[in-house]
Amino acid sequence: MPTYVYETIPQFEGEPAKRFEIRQSMKDAPLTQHPDSGQLVRRVPIGGTGLMGASSGASTSSGGSCGTGCGCH
Repeated sequence: MPTYVYETIPQFEGEPAKRFEIRQSMKDAPLTQHPDSGQLVRRVPIGGTGLMGASSGASTSSGGSCGTGCGCH
């Protein structure tokens, strides 16, 4: 199961958001409330590379999965 990062949604101006991680199935709906406090939360998108070569324009004839023009070949 993947681990997702969430942060609380501040209720007052100047209140900091608090981040936490939780393990969930990919099939589970995103949380809307903190499991302990009940405070409203949102999922934080964390960077990643995605699926390399998944686009329909990717060329595999150059030896790489990202095609030509990317600078890595």
